[in-house]
Amino acid sequence: MLLIAEKDLMIIIPLIIVVVGLIIFLSYYFSQKQVVLRKLSKIPFKPATGLKTSELTKVSGKALHVKEPLLAPLSGRKCVFYTIKIEKRVSTGKSSHWKTIIDEEKAQEFFIDNRGDYVIVRPTQSPKNYLSYLVKDKKTSSGTFNDPTPEFETLLKQYNIEPQNLLGFNKSLRYKEGIIEIGEQITVSGIAKWKTLSEPIPGYNYSKIAELISEGKEKLIITDLPLKSEKRNRF
Repeated sequence: MLLIAEKDLMIIIPLIIVVVGLIIFLSYYFSQKQVVLRKLSKIPFKPATGLKTSELTKVSGKALHVKEPLLAPLSGRKCVFYTIKIEKRVSTGKSSHWKTIIDEEKAQEFFIDNRGDYVIVRPTQSPKNYLSYLVKDKKTSSGTFNDPTPEFETLLKQYNIEPQNLLGFNKSLRYKEGIIEIGEQITVSGIAKWKTLSEPIPGYNYSKIAELISEGKEKLIITDLPLKSEKRNRF
């Protein structure tokens, strides 16, 4: 009986390792970041002046606001797009995990300044016409021996989240924020369309402007990730 158990064990342990490895690989492969990178890698870069109507393309350049910029919830930075996540540490018996309690993003229309030529992008959330990944460059947390900063505590209360429990101890909370800041280098892909301007844009001397749109199965893809071929393809 012991010999059979040992044989079973020799089969079960490698199987467990394979399953765990597969789960880790699939989690990485299908993560939002990797999906965005894979999709963008298949789309050619184009200069703003070289965009062709109804062509799927991607453009890189500096993000500029069309109207009054958004303000990032915690850092207060001016931006055209932000995404935030607030998580709480939850205990379940002998184990614990991070539970998302706030997952929010907000975007407005913006320009891409491609060496002085503009492309306009209009992300919408209802219906959602884009896929995005923003680098989370602002993080903070609180815990039993880690008081939340005054800014974090104010933000938590804005979302009706109490930073302390009933006994007065700090809750284990963490915050991540990613934004597209004014002037930040970004990449956007979409279907190109040329639009006639109803009103002139200060500093832009053309009557038409290119727009990247979502069409059919092709959604806009928006990211501030540096792409490997970006430097070679700047125009």
